[in-house]
Amino acid sequence: MKKLLLTLIIATFGIFAANAFGQVTPRADNRQKAQKHRVKTGAKSGELTKREAKSIKYSAKSANRYEKKAKSDGTVSKKERARLQHKQNKTSRKIYRTKHNGRDRN
Repeated sequence: MKKLLLTLIIATFGIFAANAFGQVTPRADNRQKAQKHRVKTGAKSGELTKREAKSIKYSAKSANRYEKKAKSDGTVSKKERARLQHKQNKTSRKIYRTKHNGRDRN
């Protein structure tokens, strides 16, 4: 019984410590999921060619790398959040423009 209680206490502390020390960016994460979904549906429907989808994914990876870099010191400053949002805005515009440029996969 004591081992179980001790294990639960350690697990609970571990969860809180992970949240306290690791910076989370839920808005950026949700936006990345949505953009990934937009690219996937665009490729599936034929609005995006394979080359266009690959180019967009490369842009999204750039934003992902920057997010990791921003989180590396444990805090994401306002300036870093603004820069991350700017990178995601550029990716979003790229998705829209390539989906509506008239080129079809078929």
